[in-house]
Amino acid sequence: MDEFERERVAEADLSEPVLVEGLPGVGHVGKLAAEHILEELDSEVLERVYSTHFPPQVSVEEGRTELASATFHAVTPDEGRDLLVLTGNHQAQDTVGHYGLTDTFLDVAADHGVEEVFAIGGVPTGELIEEYSVVGAATSDDLVDDLEAVGVEFREDDPAGGIVGVSGLLLGLGERRDFAATCLMGETSGYLVDPKSAQAVLEVLQSVLGFDLDFAELEERAEEMEEVVRKIQEMEQGTPTPTDEDLRYIG
Repeated sequence: MDEFERERVAEADLSEPVLVEGLPGVGHVGKLAAEHILEELDSEVLERVYSTHFPPQVSVEEGRTELASATFHAVTPDEGRDLLVLTGNHQAQDTVGHYGLTDTFLDVAADHGVEEVFAIGGVPTGELIEEYSVVGAATSDDLVDDLEAVGVEFREDDPAGGIVGVSGLLLGLGERRDFAATCLMGETSGYLVDPKSAQAVLEVLQSVLGFDLDFAELEERAEEMEEVVRKIQEMEQGTPTPTDEDLRYIG
């Protein structure tokens, strides 16, 4: 197969769509957010991207195998902007792969009429969080102003070390190709899969793009994560299970 290979699965008539990227990363924030959009809104698989830079493996579900890929979905909400949602189980394993895949993703976006990109990820704090903030980075001052108006924080030198992987390159390469690109990063401890951080980012995104989501499923997953933490604390500390009040800050 080719180093970067596209497979068209279906056709869709999207009106001025926005690309929303959510691939695995810190706290799985982006992946959780993208998957929640697909679960809550009508969607259709449009295109898959395969690459020799993905891990050499297939996924297996009920005995059926599928080669590692990234998938583009068309989402047409009842209200708000049409979406082209990018999901997947992997990022590239090397630098060349990250650059090549991101360029391919932008090719797909351009072919579907996308001019605006939202990458979703997590920014690690190294500690458990009580109140979740969303940190932003963008390719223009106008984007910064628009997102500050809905509560996104733009901090000097944060995240430290910049934004790595596809989320960062969508801004860097996207700007060079005249895409208006933003990265929305939910604060997360970095220790756990973090549904609460994903919800914080989605609340910003739906405010900007005008669609509406139900968060009951994410809230249920957050409660499940809190139960996991309770059990870990019990095992490690030999103390009684903390109360809900004790765990109000856990993502």
